[in-house]
Amino acid sequence: MNLEHYIEELKTLVNVDCGTKTLDGVATVAGIMQRLWQAEGWHTEQVDLGDRVGPGVFVTNKPQAQQFDVLLVGHLDTVFAPGTAAARPLSQDDTRLYGPGVSDMKSGLLNILWAMRGLDESDKQRLSIAVAMNPDEETGSVYSHHWIGELATRSRCVLVCEAARADGSLVKARKGMAGYQLHFSGVAAHAGNDPEKGRSAIVALAHSILAINGLTDQARGTTLNVGVIQGGSAGNVVADSADAELDVRFWENDEYDRVHQALEALCAKGFLDGVTTTLTRVNHKPAMAASEATQALMAQVEKAGREEGVAITWQAVGGGSDANHTAALGIPTLDGFGPIGAGFHSPAEWLDKSSIEPRIRLLKRVVSML
Repeated sequence: MNLEHYIEELKTLVNVDCGTKTLDGVATVAGIMQRLWQAEGWHTEQVDLGDRVGPGVFVTNKPQAQQFDVLLVGHLDTVFAPGTAAARPLSQDDTRLYGPGVSDMKSGLLNILWAMRGLDESDKQRLSIAVAMNPDEETGSVYSHHWIGELATRSRCVLVCEAARADGSLVKARKGMAGYQLHFSGVAAHAGNDPEKGRSAIVALAHSILAINGLTDQARGTTLNVGVIQGGSAGNVVADSADAELDVRFWENDEYDRVHQALEALCAKGFLDGVTTTLTRVNHKPAMAASEATQALMAQVEKAGREEGVAITWQAVGGGSDANHTAALGIPTLDGFGPIGAGFHSPAEWLDKSSIEPRIRLLKRVVSML
């Protein structure tokens, strides 16, 4: 393959600010990907997912197909704020590429394109292939997971092209995740003159963190993290308002049911007399587990790896992706088909240049064996 050509295409994607809420930037990346696929002669269309997110992009070689042999999935958005691309544009050294979203997951989007560019014409004629690129994976695919799910239920299997792990492993299982916002509403008062007339939302928030942490079950891999707190207006005022953001991770979906019910009960009871607590779930991804059908797909991937000289290892990881949604629908799903990378969501994000070409060959081989 022409690595310089690949890197030039990658630069056009990385050097665009496209955090989930930067709708114009996401739309720009969607347009770039759509034009690249159109140049290959594939059917493409942008999908309107509402005015709160950018567009999705749907690609297929068989626009009239009702069922697909495979659904290839990637996301257009990143986690980075406007200005990041200008501050940290795509760069490289002898072995790695750097930049916002270089491995999470602009390179994954390109690997899908390059694998399908190289697919034998006979396979293109034989197979019905769908590609879905969504605009809001980094915030839980709140607006796109129904669209992705509908395509998945029409597909024999789903291959998600997030980056391979730093050691090259593909992903067979992912923790489920849920995000919550908690709002505490108390009564303001002067902290010096009459503090007894106040009801502190911040004190209630503090009690809630201790209670929430008590729901953690490390042995089962269930974790709860209050990662953001804010509240109050001044040091001499009993705070009448406070907010917290909570992240929940779990390997077992029935464990999540336990946690969700406990959170609802705790918040309904409240954490301090005179302070009400409102719990709002803002996103949810079920845990991704390897079913028997998924294990059969894993065996097929391992065979493809042997034929292409690519060592196949597997990991179960704590981060979520769109694979969680499709696996929960009972569709055989595997993840990590992008190039090797790490440092996701940070200025240290990197992509292993030497992994690009082998991972394109692997994805092409897996699709050709379906």
